[in-house]
Amino acid sequence: MSPNVTKHLLKDGGTYPNNEKLPLLAYKGALASGDCDPAKIEHLLENHSRGSSWRNSVYPYHHYHSTVHEVLVVCSGSAKVQFGGEDGVVLKISLGDAVVIPAGAAHKKLEANQDFRVVGAYPLGQSWDMNYGKPGERPKADENIAAVPLPKADPLYEEDGPLMQNWQATS
Repeated sequence: MSPNVTKHLLKDGGTYPNNEKLPLLAYKGALASGDCDPAKIEHLLENHSRGSSWRNSVYPYHHYHSTVHEVLVVCSGSAKVQFGGEDGVVLKISLGDAVVIPAGAAHKKLEANQDFRVVGAYPLGQSWDMNYGKPGERPKADENIAAVPLPKADPLYEEDGPLMQNWQATS
């Protein structure tokens, strides 16, 4: 299955660093509905060098990770999620969609239906942190973001996936 991929380069807004080098990638229709069982998604992500997976929703407040890139795969329902802070892009994501969030990119759930759930994961061997755009987080967060390595493979499609095509060219 080949997803429709959109890129969103999120500029530093002062409060949230976002990531001006690596675009947020939204994969519409990344997985067929029959492949959206959370256990199947976790297995797929683990096979593509992602660990520390979790199942839940997206927090209803802006936050970002400065030490790791994150992938979200929608396993049920749909939601509107804002990426990049208060002036950022709003995307509707639904069953089978995936979003690759570069380190530093703020994200927040704006609204969702009751059955909205995602499986999230981070590259193996990397630890995530939580930042909220509070005074004092930067410049340490900026240093962390600059030090996060590029993934070795796309979280869903391995070496030939959209992540590798889009992030290698922009790094």
